[in-house]
Amino acid sequence: MAKKLQPIDYTSRDFDSIRKDLETYAKRYYPDTYKDFNKASFGSLMLDTVSYVGDILSFYLDYQTNESFLETSIEYNNVVRLSRQLGFKLNTSPSSYGILTFYVQVPSDNSTAGPNLSYAPVLRAGSIFSSTGGGSYTLLEDVDFSVPTNQVVVGTVDSTTGNPTNFVIRAQGRAVSGRSLFKEVSVGDFQRFLRVDLDNSRVAEVLSVTDSEGHQYVEVDHLSQNVVYKAIRNTNSSTNSTVGNILKAVPVARRFTVEREGNRTYMQFGYGSDSELLSNSVVDPTNLVLDLNGRTYITDVDFDPTNLISTDKFGIAPANTTLRIGYRVNLTNDVNAGVNTIVGVDRPQFRFTDQGSLSQAIRNTVVGSLEVLNEEPFVGDISLPSSEDIKQRVFGFYAAQNRAVTIQDYQSISYGMPAKFGSVKRAAVVRDFDEFRRNLNIYVISQDTGGKLLAANSTLKNNLRNWLLQYKVVNDTIDILDATIVNFGINYVVVVDLNASRYTVINRAAAALRDYLFKNQYEIGESILITDFYKVLQKVVGVVDVVDLEIVGKSGASYANSSYDFDAKLTADGRRIESESNTVFELKFPNVDIKGAIR
Repeated sequence: MAKKLQPIDYTSRDFDSIRKDLETYAKRYYPDTYKDFNKASFGSLMLDTVSYVGDILSFYLDYQTNESFLETSIEYNNVVRLSRQLGFKLNTSPSSYGILTFYVQVPSDNSTAGPNLSYAPVLRAGSIFSSTGGGSYTLLEDVDFSVPTNQVVVGTVDSTTGNPTNFVIRAQGRAVSGRSLFKEVSVGDFQRFLRVDLDNSRVAEVLSVTDSEGHQYVEVDHLSQNVVYKAIRNTNSSTNSTVGNILKAVPVARRFTVEREGNRTYMQFGYGSDSELLSNSVVDPTNLVLDLNGRTYITDVDFDPTNLISTDKFGIAPANTTLRIGYRVNLTNDVNAGVNTIVGVDRPQFRFTDQGSLSQAIRNTVVGSLEVLNEEPFVGDISLPSSEDIKQRVFGFYAAQNRAVTIQDYQSISYGMPAKFGSVKRAAVVRDFDEFRRNLNIYVISQDTGGKLLAANSTLKNNLRNWLLQYKVVNDTIDILDATIVNFGINYVVVVDLNASRYTVINRAAAALRDYLFKNQYEIGESILITDFYKVLQKVVGVVDVVDLEIVGKSGASYANSSYDFDAKLTADGRRIESESNTVFELKFPNVDIKGAIR
């Protein structure tokens, strides 16, 4: 008679439960074969070995399953990869933007008693400057020192006559962190989905890609996108005064995407070949109809315009050629720059209007007199968000579906601005009910070189505004405003176990608060929950009770220039300090602003 097998308990997945089930099974079905279950026996060794392997297999099975879904994923790289599947690109190498101020000395013009503007040069775009922290910054536009709106002051005067001999001209121009590099890559036979490694961990932006035949490749968001929109200069004299550029749709058969994996940056091309460009591509009308409700038959149809700019070729991959790739790279991990820290003139490029008729010696003097200074901070580089921050941003970004309708959509799209335009550390969207129009106030904050909160400069806010314009609802208006930084400190009093070291416990408590605040940084408009600090302190080993805890404002030269009435914003129950919609709290110096005492 065949034995009846015991049902397997599939809930036993750890070492102890697996071993217990194996031992029970052996005792029931092999009572005469093996009876020695002593921990020192060979049978016990085999049970431990099988249980050990089962525990490991169970652990990694669960682990791999959790890492396959964004909501349960833990590892940072997996979170980044899963977010990429939903169309979210993490800004791993953001750029910082700002305005540079330039000064040059030009000789005086005896006939006009003013500066000789013939010697006023044009500082060309692409000129490179450096900061005291080792960062490089590239000028994005030509700076013309002969423009009448520039500020002009007397530089030096003749000691005898008192007449000016030199004038100092002040001008400004936009700049971005990093400098341009070029790389040539030899490509052999045709390969579908060709991938090119740029071999640099700090690539901020791919500027240009051309092959040996002169073909230009264009960066797109995804390979199925075969149309980009370019601004073409308007040459119509009757309209170019109001419309400087014409937006034109340009087909791009040769295209690529930029992908980042860890510290590596790749260029991903398509799978089409040059021969496919010669074939006639006719749009299939059946692909322009969207079947609603998922039925096998069509009762209601809608036109899908996205199919007009889609292709099944995914772009042309280069073959048997040499690619010349120009890209901008940051030389340091921290590309932010504080006020008056960009002072180095590394590679200036000048152009004089009538260079042949000017004195070489005077031109050299003018070029050598160039000085640079940043009167505002360069911001845009932020610390990488945590895994939980990425998840929340991805969920919001996916829900937005490339259009800004709700307040959450605006916030998600703000975080999704490409890294080459800079990044905001925090963003909050508030409906302005005082306006008759549908106006939205978007409060933003950036980060300085030390990871502390800092107001975003005008260039970064303008980039964000232009980025949002392509997604916003037609009748929405937006204002990009600075969030108000409010610095605070924590003073607490605890009762310590008599058998514990007071010094050790107080240091342990301060470290627990610092760790909590590091992992839970405040959003714009988020209130301070005092009860959370009580919970943190009560979990510290050696702390018997928390007697008192007070949130105090911090002000002074090292703190934000803002005042906040913490007493007035304290709720009646003493549990929470309310925040304004445009306020962000920051404990700026954890080692100083957290003070503990023992009773």
